[in-house]
Amino acid sequence: MITRYDLINGALAESPVGPVTVYVAPDAAERATLCEAHGIDEHTLNSALDPDEVPRLEQNGETLSLIWKRALNCSGKDNFYFNVSSLGLFLTGDRLSAVMDQPLPLLEGGGRFAPKMSVARDLFFAVLLGTIQHYLGHLKVIKMISHDLQKRINTSMANESLIQMFNLSESLVYYTNAISANGIVLGRLRTAAEKIGFDQRTLETVDDIIIENNQCLRQAEIYSTVFSGLMDARGSLVNNNMSMLLKNLTIINIVFLPLNLIAGIGGMSEYSMMTQGVDWRIAYGAFGAAMVLLGWFTAYLLGKVNFMTVNPFDVFSFRRKRK
Repeated sequence: MITRYDLINGALAESPVGPVTVYVAPDAAERATLCEAHGIDEHTLNSALDPDEVPRLEQNGETLSLIWKRALNCSGKDNFYFNVSSLGLFLTGDRLSAVMDQPLPLLEGGGRFAPKMSVARDLFFAVLLGTIQHYLGHLKVIKMISHDLQKRINTSMANESLIQMFNLSESLVYYTNAISANGIVLGRLRTAAEKIGFDQRTLETVDDIIIENNQCLRQAEIYSTVFSGLMDARGSLVNNNMSMLLKNLTIINIVFLPLNLIAGIGGMSEYSMMTQGVDWRIAYGAFGAAMVLLGWFTAYLLGKVNFMTVNPFDVFSFRRKRK
């Protein structure tokens, strides 16, 4: 799909003959037109559509080719998994072509971070600045989501919140790698500025973009370090919540176990029938003693086969030694 734009009063407006062309998942005919218009090869064009392509800068004659990494939009349906994609920018004189694999706005945030644009070169740098601001916006969102997930993990025993936290941590790794690679390209762009023919105003714009990118990279690295350092602690917190739940259930079982035992003994009508000729105090006392002996004998056997780490008969002897 091809969409053309013109720069009117410092903003983009659709125009059938504008100097700015946006290609979204171009077909064979559109690819041929793009390669002919800017004199680029098929490999460079494919790089702009490859989400795993490394950012790079090339100059072929009058054409400046830039492969750039940009952040993709994310929603809660993706389990807060933030990813990056490639964007190709091809600047030839006063013409600019952008190539992407899926429909996304050329200017992030509607262009509110872009400087006033009058020529295609201004738009070229406005796109770079807008993508960096988009990264910064996503980092703020990741921080907010992290705080919300932390509150859930404090009281949760499910894996859903923990999985979402892992996705955020992985996303930050991708963001850090993409922003760092973009910074290398910006450094090369600043070094080759004189060859390309940038004026002083453009050089100052490049310097500003480099500063913005470095600040964004630093923030992403801090978030990534914090996330990776706390992931083990958050996993331990979920395990601790589960242990506390099991402890509470065990206490409940211990509270009701004697009641169940008393109810079971008191409701043994068959036993009462079999011991009609014996005083009930003697019959039930003998039955209780037999249960105690059976319990101790079972514990002794479990200790012998290493099912229990502590022999129940050693408890009292240990206490006597301490005394």
